[in-house]
Amino acid sequence: MPSMTTSHLELVKQGQAVYDRELRPKLEPKHKGEYLVLDVDTGEYELDEDECAAIRRARARKPHTLFYILRVGYSPERI
Repeated sequence: MPSMTTSHLELVKQGQAVYDRELRPKLEPKHKGEYLVLDVDTGEYELDEDECAAIRRARARKPHTLFYILRVGYSPERI
């Protein structure tokens, strides 16, 4: 199993914090089960039922950004 670098772990922490603080209350009621692709630096995100579609749209706007990805309404995997 590959290990995560410190920067990846920080991305996960920051992404989950942004989601919990700013996005969870407004997204979970109507978007449960959809995939969120989040730019943790700007707070910009894409939502879609199709994870690949959301990633493609996010990458089209910011091709060199690392994104935090989660499924709305589900507990994140523990690292």
